[in-house]
Amino acid sequence: MLAGRLLDSDPAAALAHARAARERAGRIAAVREACGIAAYMNGEWSEALSELRAAKRMGGTVNLLPMIADSERGLGRPEKAIETARGDEAAQLTGDDRTELRMVEAGARMDLGEYDKAVVTLQAEDLDPARRGFHAARLFYVYAEALLGAERRDDALTWFLNAAAADEDEATDAEERVAELSADDSAE
Repeated sequence: MLAGRLLDSDPAAALAHARAARERAGRIAAVREACGIAAYMNGEWSEALSELRAAKRMGGTVNLLPMIADSERGLGRPEKAIETARGDEAAQLTGDDRTELRMVEAGARMDLGEYDKAVVTLQAEDLDPARRGFHAARLFYVYAEALLGAERRDDALTWFLNAAAADEDEATDAEERVAELSADDSAE
């Protein structure tokens, strides 16, 4: 589907193509999923939520739960995001999908000012500073943000450093965050 190829380079065009496909084949789970993902990438939270839920219902797949929960956050409903992350279906997720859902839940907890709960939410076996790559870098970064919010600045700096080391694709601004926190240290 053309929408999938356009997601990274032109998300708005991807959404337009996905909407057109939905008009023609709205009863196909993959089309609804593509439309939901494109809407999600464009910050169209309500449409994303509707389409992703439809795709999940039609296709029976739970791997869309992180985007469903994050769409709830986008709509200003962090409690619903936490409810989704804590639901029975969430237990079926494994690997990066499970980690992604934990990051969404932690973000929702931070939205509510529950930084200590966000820290605990992220503590699992994949929070291993030896890991590398995109998913590890993002997890470490979110963990560092939660630690910073929980007023554990030194721990946060350590995890921003871990995020920077893991971030082989430079997907985060962890290096800049390290520089900011280090500059604050030297100014004191």
